[in-house]
Amino acid sequence: MHSGKLILILFTAFIFFHATGGNVYAEEAVITGSNLNIRSGPGTEYESIGSADTGQTYTVVQQMDDWVEIELPEGTGWVSAEFISVSEDSTAEPESSAVSGEEPEVSSITIQEDNTQLREGPSTEHDIIDFAAEGTEFEVISSSGDWYEVSNEEVTGFVLKDLINDSGSTDNSGFKNKTIVIDAGHGGRDVGAIGATESFEKDITYLTAHELAQELQYLGADVLLTRADDEFISLASRATYSNFVDTDAFISLHYNSVPELPNVSGIESFYYAGQNEKMAQYIQEGIIKETEVSDRGIGEGDFLVLRMNMKPSVLLELGFISNPEKEALLKTNAYQKKLVSGIVSGLGAYFDE
Repeated sequence: MHSGKLILILFTAFIFFHATGGNVYAEEAVITGSNLNIRSGPGTEYESIGSADTGQTYTVVQQMDDWVEIELPEGTGWVSAEFISVSEDSTAEPESSAVSGEEPEVSSITIQEDNTQLREGPSTEHDIIDFAAEGTEFEVISSSGDWYEVSNEEVTGFVLKDLINDSGSTDNSGFKNKTIVIDAGHGGRDVGAIGATESFEKDITYLTAHELAQELQYLGADVLLTRADDEFISLASRATYSNFVDTDAFISLHYNSVPELPNVSGIESFYYAGQNEKMAQYIQEGIIKETEVSDRGIGEGDFLVLRMNMKPSVLLELGFISNPEKEALLKTNAYQKKLVSGIVSGLGAYFDE
């Protein structure tokens, strides 16, 4: 290149840089799902070349349909747009942390209820990082929609504004003093269905059970698990346990697998006796609303844990682990939270009836 042309290009770049105030903007992808696959191309058919966790940030290269290409330490990779939040980043330092959100209406808050959730970001898709005790005081850093970013000497996180209103927490009355038995399907030597990548149904039901238990306990329910670990528990023992305690709802969690039909997807709920049909319907509707997956409806199922159960009970088939795309989705915290939110919503509607 001739030296005259080079000088002209450099001079033009210099003028542009200063005309824009010296700020260089680039889009950043903030990961909102746990153990998210990074792939070599824009689709689940491409091989996984790594993984990313909640809160990690990457520079965006480009977006193609539902996939985003991100910069890696060596080369680039692709992640599903469903599990990232794209924001604009600047090399300029913000004047305060409130620049990224709204001006807070209050300067401090006092927690109204024990075990109020603090999350990593301003939505229920972000991980819970702490449970604040009643009376705990926080400084309000910023406001973001329905959320406050708060901080004290021990922790910084986001709290839902409704949880700290003077009127109290969200309406948890429907779950107060309710005994809910959560049955994580299979366990121990009984691995259950096997997924597209050789994952075991017993492991994913256990993951869902603990996420669900945490949410229900927060809402004031007395939660019991039929298995507290990766152990074999007979079906009869599970039903007997439900009958022995003062159970208000028995929820058995399962996942489907049809290896010969890897594209099948959807969620369905089962009941045995007619009086449990409404509970199955409410929960099914709640899950479908939250996840927006294929609705396979509700049906009467002759399952032993339902047939021998004298308490209100349902069995949920929460997806097909034989479907590679759905299997990967089910392993993410973000999607598990959607499933749990749907179950809780439906169960709350059932209790409120």
